Amino acid sequence: MRILPVLCALLLPMLLGVTGLSLARGSHQECERRGGFCSHRSCPPGIGRVGLCSEQEFCCRMRWYP
Repeated sequence: MRILPVLCALLLPMLLGVTGLSLARGSHQECERRGGFCSHRSCPPGIGRVGLCSEQEFCCRMRWYP
């Protein structure tokens, strides 16, 4: 039973990558299409991270709450 948490920890990232929910790859154009902007190293306070533009840039977007 000890192997179950380890197995889940290994399978979850693989499943997220397969379904496209991973933040592994991105581009400036994809970020802009999603209504965001690229920010170096981190997003400004109050703005959420929605993806990656490159290895060192995050795609950031203002969070809208209804």
